Amino acid sequence: MLAATLLAALLTTAACGSSQNSTSPDVLRVGTEGTYAPFSFQDPASGQLAGYDVDVAKAVGDKLGKKVEFVQTPWDSIFAALEANRFDVVANEVSITPERQSKYDLSEPYSVGEGVIITRANDNSITSLDDLKGKTAGASITSNWAQVSRDAGATVAPVEGFTQAITLLNQGRVDAVVNDSIAFHAYQAETNDQSVKIAATIGEKSEQGFAARKNSGLLPELNKAIDELKADGTLANISQKYLKANASGAPEAGAAGHRSAWKLIADNLWPLAKAALTVTIPLTIISFVIGLVIALLVALARLSSKAVLSNIARFYISIIRGTPLLVQLFIIFYALPQLGIKLEPFPAAVIAFSLNVGGYAAEIIRSAIQSIPKGQWEAAETIGFNYVGALRRIILPQAARVAVPPLSNTLISLVKDTSLASTILVTELLRAAQVVAAPTFEFFAMYGTAAVYYWIICLVLSFGQSRLEHRLERHVAR
Repeated sequence: MLAATLLAALLTTAACGSSQNSTSPDVLRVGTEGTYAPFSFQDPASGQLAGYDVDVAKAVGDKLGKKVEFVQTPWDSIFAALEANRFDVVANEVSITPERQSKYDLSEPYSVGEGVIITRANDNSITSLDDLKGKTAGASITSNWAQVSRDAGATVAPVEGFTQAITLLNQGRVDAVVNDSIAFHAYQAETNDQSVKIAATIGEKSEQGFAARKNSGLLPELNKAIDELKADGTLANISQKYLKANASGAPEAGAAGHRSAWKLIADNLWPLAKAALTVTIPLTIISFVIGLVIALLVALARLSSKAVLSNIARFYISIIRGTPLLVQLFIIFYALPQLGIKLEPFPAAVIAFSLNVGGYAAEIIRSAIQSIPKGQWEAAETIGFNYVGALRRIILPQAARVAVPPLSNTLISLVKDTSLASTILVTELLRAAQVVAAPTFEFFAMYGTAAVYYWIICLVLSFGQSRLEHRLERHVAR
């Protein structure tokens, strides 16, 4: 009951905090990846969100007389976030397809391309869509290009975006990438990568527009703004800036991406450290502390002689240990809004991680308590302690010594698990590395740097664990 009360309080607090941030009619909230150069990425020079889709969204906002606020979201969860009312529209090269039109409001296209098959330059085995049968193609799992690949008989290797797909292609992990010609030419303008080529076109026109929730009422004004931007040449100018500037030799924001890997790492040591210090570590500490409280209550309920309490605790532990943490995060952040409970990203992550820690740590604490000889309970009763007093003064101090090593492992695992928070809009350490890597294509350098930070944090925690264990062992008889 206490655990349920604590959870209800957390949900209520987070929901109330969310309700205070209601959307203004003068604000257009736009969901975009922020890792899909040159359409949506962090400008290495300014650190600001930039790209073709970003500038188009800003131009549309100007036409509508609205301030544009961007919400960075991984592509594979962007539509779930849209349906959960995390933002009003998606601006992320959303291809206009009949399936999407049946479920979402899709605007007129603001970019038009052609479907192409991209292969390694020395691979001549694929010259048409039919040749994809039995091959492996890289694509975002929820994109229309993934469906095109599957329909052609290819096995789809899921990726987060075009740049990662090309990386896998260059590494020989996939045979082809099916995507839009615009994305390919933009990539070539940025990198001049001669190791890949367009092997074939697939005769499929690609149109990209804004996506909004069904019957949102936004389509008329969006379409009017897009038509005006086409007529006054604004769309053409934005397209020239991001899709052709590098090819013509003109400077642009993406040019900063040609820094060496070591320079890139040096320039981003502090931004990644800041993400770790301000998000990853606080998220870990808060979740672990709340999780320990939940774990203690659940462990005591599990040990209770009352069957109802014991069975409730068993059920909770079974649910937490029997479902993936990522699914738990998605349920709390994307599914609860359908029940009227809308949580901000950080509180949602705290609740999910706390509940997860509570489920696993409860069994650790329970076993630690049960490892204390029953004679300790009897001795406590003899000197006048009641149940709570015996637990607090006699049993838990001894159980702590037993529980510290496995609980420390849970804490260290939690540090690494916080990387999953990026899927629900929390910009923690890994997400910060993804943002830097996307426009520069230096995935190894940035992911490696993030890995070093995680390793350092875990080393510090391991050192703290050793010190705590040594301190608890001081008064143990040898």
